[in-house]
Amino acid sequence: MSQIKFTKDHEWIRVEGDTGVVGITDYAQHALGDIVFVELPEVGREITQGNEAAVVESVKAASEVYAPVDGEVTGFNEALVDEPAQVNADAEGSGWFFKVRIANPAQLDGLMDKAAYQTYLEGLA
Repeated sequence: MSQIKFTKDHEWIRVEGDTGVVGITDYAQHALGDIVFVELPEVGREITQGNEAAVVESVKAASEVYAPVDGEVTGFNEALVDEPAQVNADAEGSGWFFKVRIANPAQLDGLMDKAAYQTYLEGLA
């Protein structure tokens, strides 16, 4: 069974055992507009919670994608290289960015669940 957690920077992580699948939220892709390019991390790269892990560019702006947890990148979504608009189509599904081997599972406790993230978004309006 997987669980999904969210950051205040609008990333999500779907936890599957000791691996996390990371992407940006539907809210983030909607705010960015049409996505035209993604820069994904290399396999083997060590990432640190809160630091830049990837970049997403839209017709409006470029934005960093921050690591929701510490870990090692174990894969990335190659489909986004040729079709970055997939993030717009399914940000919290097939538009995922990369996979990470979670180094410190306790960091997940500091992230929001779906209900808390929804409440956070309501506070931004």
